[in-house]
Amino acid sequence: MFSRTQGNHPIDQKIQYLKTVGPKRAAIFNKLGIETVYDLLYYFPRDYEDRSQVKTAFETAHGEKATLIGTVTGVKETKPRPGLVVTKLLLKDSGGFFMGIWFNQPFLKKQFSPGKKVVLTGKIDRATGQVQVYANDFELMEEGEELLQGGRIVPVYPLTEQLSQRLLRRIIKKGLAEWTHRLREFIPPHLVEAHALPVLPEALEEVHFPASIQKAQKAKERFIWEDLFLFQVALGLRRLKLTRINKPHQYLPHPDIVEKFTGKLPFTLTAGQNNAWQEINNDLDKAGPMYRLLQGDVGSGKTVVSLLFLLKAVGSGLQGALMAPTEILAEQHYLGLRRLLGDSGIEIGFISGGLRKKERAVFLERLRAGQISIIVGTHALIQDDVEFKNLAAVVIDEQHRFGVRQRALLQSKGQYPDVLIMTATPIPRTLALTLYGDLEISTIRELPPGRKPVKTYLSTDMGSVYRFVRKQVDLGRQAYIICPLIEESERFDAQAAVELEKELSSGIFFRDCRVALLHGRLKTDEKERIMRSFYSGAVDVLISTTIIEVGVDVPNASVMVILGAERFGLAQLHQLRGRVGRGSEESYCILVSDSPSEDARERLEVLTRVADGFSLAEADLSLRGPGELTGFRQSGLPEFKAADLIRDQRLLLQVRGEAFKLLETDPELMRRDNILLREELQARSMLNWGGG
Repeated sequence: MFSRTQGNHPIDQKIQYLKTVGPKRAAIFNKLGIETVYDLLYYFPRDYEDRSQVKTAFETAHGEKATLIGTVTGVKETKPRPGLVVTKLLLKDSGGFFMGIWFNQPFLKKQFSPGKKVVLTGKIDRATGQVQVYANDFELMEEGEELLQGGRIVPVYPLTEQLSQRLLRRIIKKGLAEWTHRLREFIPPHLVEAHALPVLPEALEEVHFPASIQKAQKAKERFIWEDLFLFQVALGLRRLKLTRINKPHQYLPHPDIVEKFTGKLPFTLTAGQNNAWQEINNDLDKAGPMYRLLQGDVGSGKTVVSLLFLLKAVGSGLQGALMAPTEILAEQHYLGLRRLLGDSGIEIGFISGGLRKKERAVFLERLRAGQISIIVGTHALIQDDVEFKNLAAVVIDEQHRFGVRQRALLQSKGQYPDVLIMTATPIPRTLALTLYGDLEISTIRELPPGRKPVKTYLSTDMGSVYRFVRKQVDLGRQAYIICPLIEESERFDAQAAVELEKELSSGIFFRDCRVALLHGRLKTDEKERIMRSFYSGAVDVLISTTIIEVGVDVPNASVMVILGAERFGLAQLHQLRGRVGRGSEESYCILVSDSPSEDARERLEVLTRVADGFSLAEADLSLRGPGELTGFRQSGLPEFKAADLIRDQRLLLQVRGEAFKLLETDPELMRRDNILLREELQARSMLNWGGG
């Protein structure tokens, strides 16, 4: 028997070797993410069309879409005008004569010969008294061959250029006929039975070419269950692996430095911050490494909690590292730590791409010697030459912006360090369980006392928006103006920002204001110079792309204007809104949208009513899907073939229970009933998912 783990299973062979595919067609399939036979069999229909009710010509009604079967009596071609070729197929059935019609497909004429049986599906036209079928699908009936295009329930697939439904159906059918009988069920037998799941070969047949809509639904449910189950088993295995590890470092129970720091803070920690810190402390006392997600709304005070964690490491003679997704955010963290730690004597380092070779060498030597206690940086932290003396505490900010590999690389810089992952994008519980099922979760729900909610408005009147911004500037406040997202390319965002800056600097509202421009294509030191100017109050209005989305903290900024707001997700808009409202003054966020879409307006109005990031995250998840909320694909997680995190929330929790119960009894998946499950996880690169 073939084994997927040994890489010799036919299901893992390249699609081009399947009969009738070849290299040219394989390139078209690749555009859909179909590279192997496995990908082909797991390329599920997006819908089904019920063509099982075959009608006679006599039974059809004008204007309906119908399926008919007839015998060819003749075929003719006409050219009513230049550039138009009409192919007419004459057929008869028990209800009389009818005609199949195609436009500009002259090659079809050769496929039909008198006496052949044909299945046609299309719109019926009886206006002339004759039954005509404007065929969008047809199939020649061959003796002993199963119908694929009509006379049954037909799958409808997502397509790409140069690929038709007819061809895709034929090739998928070939793949099923050739390979499904060689596939073995990998979900343990007791679970297949308990949940009445169709077994794998049968489920693949029924999801593609079902005998009934009910059977298609049952097959689809099996693949939803499979998606969620495999992923939860993978997370469970990772979690078990982490619990078996003994970290080599230990923390002092109450280092002086932590006590001094909390005593000097100009504010009292909120209940949420205290709870989170208590949970982290409990983890640090355990033998195994901590792996915790700290989530909280914009401005909820996560950074202070992460600093307590880093200080506990430093106070115990160990090192800490904080990794942020952008240079600006990393520098903000660095400056914030220096401000908070003041004269504590703790050496904090900042590593950026801008360090000269000699400076870098000296810096890295001091880090290796343990002279730098806390280091802050971007992915520059995970370069090969960055080494620590005794890294124990790792903080990763805005984790969804880092891939799984990057996260694992930073962890590998120490011996099983304790890891705290922070996100300011509140994640609904179900999604958190799915994405971070291998983590413990701490949540800070309340904002520090004295924080005023940001007043949010929707507007289409640019003149009044700019007048309002100008009034705020005249009162001594500062403002952000965010350019709309043009497309994925940073170049287009930068271009739009440059044009807007020119327009506003020379226009009536801001010509005598200090206006600066910030976008992703500027050099790092230039970005930092502009941000420092804005932070110090030397700039009144900052025009920017979304690179200021997270972490940037300017208490005097009281207005956030977001142009083209309909192009952003709710969670992203909430992040941008969180850049204001950090001082004692009233703050405002103005969403500018000229989209005529009712849906877009409705979505933006949610933001004007709801200030709580958790409620918004739920709304955003249902409106735009998990990819928008968490950088789902970017984070290196497996892609679900059938499951949907919104629709399948309840099932997810049930499946999670089954996965964890299975691992309690067989943590290595080495029992006879679980060996194939282990092999499937290995074949899908999920057995050691996420590193360790």
